[in-house]
Amino acid sequence: MSVQRVAVLGAGSWGTAFAKVIADSGPEVVLWARRDSVADSVNGSGINEDYLPGTKLPSNLSATTKVDQALDGAQAVVLAVPSQTLRANLVGWRDSLPDGATLVSLAKGVELGTLKRMSEVVREVAGVPEDQVAVVSGPNLAKEIAAEQPTATVIACTDHDRAVELQQACSNGYFRPYTITDVIGCELGGACKNVIALACGMAAGLGFGDNTMASIITRGLAETARLGAALGADPLTFAGLAGLGDLVATCASPLSRNRTFGHRLGLGESLAQAQEAAHGQVAEGVKSCSSIRELAQRHGVDMPLTDGVHMVCHDGMDPRTLGAALIGREPKAERQ
Repeated sequence: MSVQRVAVLGAGSWGTAFAKVIADSGPEVVLWARRDSVADSVNGSGINEDYLPGTKLPSNLSATTKVDQALDGAQAVVLAVPSQTLRANLVGWRDSLPDGATLVSLAKGVELGTLKRMSEVVREVAGVPEDQVAVVSGPNLAKEIAAEQPTATVIACTDHDRAVELQQACSNGYFRPYTITDVIGCELGGACKNVIALACGMAAGLGFGDNTMASIITRGLAETARLGAALGADPLTFAGLAGLGDLVATCASPLSRNRTFGHRLGLGESLAQAQEAAHGQVAEGVKSCSSIRELAQRHGVDMPLTDGVHMVCHDGMDPRTLGAALIGREPKAERQ
């Protein structure tokens, strides 16, 4: 069965960009926005001026502030809110979710407190089986996708046929999704890369160059793969778009919120100053570094970069001290 109507709940930059991707692929899309001004802008001018200014949205994409209206008749529901607010939002939406609709998470994080991945949060709150939940991950820089620059991504779902239905619903001339069944690996890659991007941003702020960046990226990938192995992910996932691909884009691009946030910390700004400069948009890794660190500790996994980012963001460690501590640390074998 092909997907004809999709609800996207969350009208931030990535939610709007992904809504555009789906609409450009054919299905009718209704975008739920929290504020009237955003919905009015999308419906009036065809542009989300607050989050994707200058990007013309397709005519088969409309917006509303009424969640019931967005969800009415939807065969797929895309959850495009920050990871740490997903549970609270979904509690308010679950009674309106269409029966049997595929629930698609765009959030990249691990929930504080419960240490659950986003698909686990969705399953728990919505009361749906594992094979009804899909996740999207990969190099997903919203502004580049909105500008229709060619990119590829990954749709993960334990039900391969459902993943293929979603793949067909968001495939077009500039956006190419691949499908896998490894939801665990896909989600861990998306969550951990935000933390590693913070570290890369700090290094850039301190004036370090490409050798340092390459070292952080590769050791960060090793950390992610170790955690994935402990949780049952497919190791090959981390060599693909949801692992290495997403990691490189997020660590290298000035469009990355997490890299930009880390860069400000590396320049000597406080957490509050960096947050103010981000105009209120969420750098997911600032919170997820704590939950990922705790998850790793629970499973006995060594993640020194994640530990360090947590100490900078939450314990007041100077990024310069972090660099010295990591270099002076006793190294493990490269393959570990």
